[in-house]
Amino acid sequence: MDSVLEKNVVLVLNKFWQAVNTTTPAHAFCQMAAGNAVGLNIDGDSLMLPVPWETWVDLPVRDDDLSVGVVKGALRVPTVILAVHYKKVPMRRPKFSYRAIRERDGGRCQYTGRPLRADEGNIDHVVPRARGGKTSWANCVLSCKNVNNRKGDRTPSEAGLKLMKEPETPKVLPSTLFLRNTHGIADWEPFLIAQS
Repeated sequence: MDSVLEKNVVLVLNKFWQAVNTTTPAHAFCQMAAGNAVGLNIDGDSLMLPVPWETWVDLPVRDDDLSVGVVKGALRVPTVILAVHYKKVPMRRPKFSYRAIRERDGGRCQYTGRPLRADEGNIDHVVPRARGGKTSWANCVLSCKNVNNRKGDRTPSEAGLKLMKEPETPKVLPSTLFLRNTHGIADWEPFLIAQS
């Protein structure tokens, strides 16, 4: 079983209170002890107080808190830390995947224009891999499975197909847009951009 110290259950904010990353409690404790971060003591909507390490170690562990055992007893794991010296919002490109291609192409087959359920589509290589085509943003599109099977190892023009639009590499975006609350931690919600 993984230790709570090794799970990314801590949201990291920059000094302007913008969500920029997630981290493990072990890393959060190191950053707090070094004075590079403070923990946010959050209690619903009524309290959100930055707390330095020297005070954090004496906070009581509440029923819903994650904690770790230390010599003095239990130490509360922060759900959110504030990196007091860090100003930036890191930028990144979406990771290449079926889900990302589907999102870029609006969930539509790029040959027929038909909206596709997640299980109805797959990634088509415009220039087939068998003909030297690369697995890249610029050569892959969302396609109906049956259209992709019919196309086979041919180019769209050889298969009598026309792309709705040329595939393109997504823009680099703020990392905040990629953060997801996969653990369902309520304290993160005020800092995350709503995702649909």
